[in-house]
Amino acid sequence: MVIGAAAVLLYHAIGRIAGVSGIFFTGIKEGGLWRWLFLVGIVLGAGLGAYLFPTLNIVTRPNPGYWILVSSGLLVGWGTRQGGGCTSGHGVCGLGRLAPRSLVAVLVFMAAGVFTASLLRHWLGVPA
Repeated sequence: MVIGAAAVLLYHAIGRIAGVSGIFFTGIKEGGLWRWLFLVGIVLGAGLGAYLFPTLNIVTRPNPGYWILVSSGLLVGWGTRQGGGCTSGHGVCGLGRLAPRSLVAVLVFMAAGVFTASLLRHWLGVPA
């Protein structure tokens, strides 16, 4: 809820959309101090969270292999580019701005996720 409120506040306060994929695809341009600060804040926030909550139970899986990691990253990057933003960008920022394309994108993401999970777990027998 805090992330969503911060995204809406950023949009209404200075007219900026808090989309990380947009920063990566357009680059950090001149006058983009807020973009640098945004990225630094993400990293520092993650570090602060790990420091404040060291016993947080994080479930890890065995290493899936280099080729799966690389191909997954490329597919996510391609999908982000094709969809005009990432899942969290559409879900948090886009829905917060009441953008119709973000609603469509989130519905497609959710349907694809349900389909993929069903395919892997129930049809192919891959454990959760």
